[in-house]
Amino acid sequence: MIGKLNHVAIAVPDITEASKTYRNVFGAKVSEQIDQPEHGVKIVFIKLPNTQIELISPLNKNSPISKFLKKNPNGGIHHLCYEVENIDLAIEKLSEKDFGLLEPGKPKLGAHGKPVIFLHPSKCNGTLIELQQE
Repeated sequence: MIGKLNHVAIAVPDITEASKTYRNVFGAKVSEQIDQPEHGVKIVFIKLPNTQIELISPLNKNSPISKFLKKNPNGGIHHLCYEVENIDLAIEKLSEKDFGLLEPGKPKLGAHGKPVIFLHPSKCNGTLIELQQE
């Protein structure tokens, strides 16, 4: 069902400072900041030859990333994102197996303007997994 790794998301307390590190220290190509009110986050993408790093930071105090950063004040790996050919089919198959969709039903639009869903870490060896339509 899953295809290539789309990105590794790293939660950071200060997205501006984290972006500077990737740009100025590692010489990486860093996107402009994207605010995603529907998800409560602000993000930037770091372009790599084989995938992307998504830096993710709270957009507001109600952000789900705020809880993560309380437990991990310096930040850390938040989730992995895999591409799927057909998100609706993936939802159907996972629902049939009662496989811990965080928000059952319709996917939300992700940062790339494509539908995404999240799978509960308890079903994925302790890792939050995002599935994104190719």
